[in-house]
Amino acid sequence: MIQQRRRLFKTMTYCCMHITVATLVAYALSGNWRVALSIGLIEPFVQTFVFYFHETAWESKSFRGQVMEAVRKVRLV
Repeated sequence: MIQQRRRLFKTMTYCCMHITVATLVAYALSGNWRVALSIGLIEPFVQTFVFYFHETAWESKSFRGQVMEAVRKVRLV
């Protein structure tokens, strides 16, 4: 339960940081705050949703094992 809360909190703080960065980059590229806010709000929310499941997968023992096995194979080649 603590891990799940930690993951959720981490996801929420990641979302805030991502919205800020995406908005500033979009503004730097477009020079238009409306465009920047549109991009800066839509893209990070989608990315945050995906991040939560990405984080869940990485914390799974079976997934970590598969990744480590793939890394070992690459090193041997």
